[in-house]
Amino acid sequence: MGSYQFTTEKDFAKFQQILSNKIRNGFIVIEKNDKLPYVVLSREKKQIDSTLQLTLVFATLGLWSIVWLYLIIRLSKKKEILVALDEDGNVFEEKCLSK
Repeated sequence: MGSYQFTTEKDFAKFQQILSNKIRNGFIVIEKNDKLPYVVLSREKKQIDSTLQLTLVFATLGLWSIVWLYLIIRLSKKKEILVALDEDGNVFEEKCLSK
């Protein structure tokens, strides 16, 4: 009995390219499945240099506080995502629910 392959080489190459971009941006692989091509990636939260941020807030007369708040919200959480290839050859990305 033969096995049916859902993906083509072109689709799998696109999947690998997106995956390598995510790894280059600081994500690490937690779980991987090659039969049903999907990968769960994680990025740890980053530390923000508060002394530098406070100095920038004073230097810009408070305008940098908006950027600092954005950095706190965006970078201070652990992020987990799922990157997968569906049956039609489309690569998609979804957020994973955290515990």
